[in-house]
Amino acid sequence: MKVTFYTLGCKVNQYETQALEQLLRSRGHEIAPFPGPADAYVINTCSVTAVSDQKSRQAVHRIRREHPSAVVAVCGCYVQTHPEQARALGADLIAGTGDRLGFAELLENAARTAAQRDGAPAAPAEALDNSLRRREFEVLPAGGLESRTRAMLKVEDGCVNFCSYCIIPYARGPVRSEPAETAAEQARELAGAGYRELVVTGIEISSWGRDLPGNPELTELLRAVCTAVPDTRVRLGSLEPRTVTEAFCRTAAALPNLCPQFHLSLQSGCDATLRRMNRKYDTARYLQSVELVHRFYDRPAVTTDLITGFPGETEEEFEATLAFLRRCGFAQMHVFPYSVRPGTPAAAMEQLPRPVREERARRASALAAELHADYLAGCVGSVLPVLFEQPSGGLFSGRAPNYMEVLAEGEGLHNVLRDVKITGTDGKVLLGEILEG
Repeated sequence: MKVTFYTLGCKVNQYETQALEQLLRSRGHEIAPFPGPADAYVINTCSVTAVSDQKSRQAVHRIRREHPSAVVAVCGCYVQTHPEQARALGADLIAGTGDRLGFAELLENAARTAAQRDGAPAAPAEALDNSLRRREFEVLPAGGLESRTRAMLKVEDGCVNFCSYCIIPYARGPVRSEPAETAAEQARELAGAGYRELVVTGIEISSWGRDLPGNPELTELLRAVCTAVPDTRVRLGSLEPRTVTEAFCRTAAALPNLCPQFHLSLQSGCDATLRRMNRKYDTARYLQSVELVHRFYDRPAVTTDLITGFPGETEEEFEATLAFLRRCGFAQMHVFPYSVRPGTPAAAMEQLPRPVREERARRASALAAELHADYLAGCVGSVLPVLFEQPSGGLFSGRAPNYMEVLAEGEGLHNVLRDVKITGTDGKVLLGEILEG
């Protein structure tokens, strides 16, 4: 078959799509770019918000409408959390977030069944389990698209934090970790395939190791991966603030190929709001993490996520959040107005009007842009090793170790690492000159 994928959601979803692509290729199928044409369409769904659910449904309906004779398969978090709704979408196959290795065979079976039905509608084939009973980490093929410079390395699945706004623990189940030695071997394979940067990712990588014998710390994984690929950059995915201790920073700072970018999930800069969110830290603990990173690194990039307009958030609480953002001096932020996620405790709380949520998001985004520009300005005059990726507006675009985008003149630089003197910034990206030699 010729198969194409449409993926919504997080880096883990992207990773799993790439793994499915590899599995299908190994079985003789061709992977086509979305939107096709193709014999089979796979929609890897997201359910982190109600908007994500809607986008997942819309994607299935559009593909079914535009390609009525094709096989349509739907998998991922939306199917896992809303199986009844998924069954009503008219797909040939619905699968949740488990047993990705068995998905290729299920897709082939669904194609054979679809070919025999002569256009008559039928109930979809299903591959669903109880996510809360999962105990084993499913090791998937590591890698990505050949044209990319960086690859994702999934080392963990599941979450047991149960934040009041989040349905992901129900979609993904408890924490399961990939052993450090397995992750290191996959890292070596990726480096051997030509990737210059690896992104260590998972649903909640701060919990890596809690299910393994001896309960190893995340630093053990980082040491194993970084040591396995000393000439490849290694970048961390999102961390919980509790992970950043003095011992963590001391180990991380001693790994020369670990990028000095730390994405510390915040969500709110107000303690009362954090308690309603059922987050496991307060602003004092969060600030301690930020200060520790700055103590061990020279101008690290601390990045974060923020939710505005969470149920019960007063104007005073939001102002406290803005003040806290300034105190932390984030290099970059992702700002989202709160979106009601049915089935979570927060959905039963008294909601703020959507215009209030969105107006606060605009104000927070304006501050985020200001802080980002300030961070970039502080990079001017430095020399940064830049991993170039693609042409952009007559220049070549790449990423520095702090994950800031850098533009410089040059040709044929895809997947090339060069030292760049940062000469300026437009407030959004860094501008530089490639150094000779």
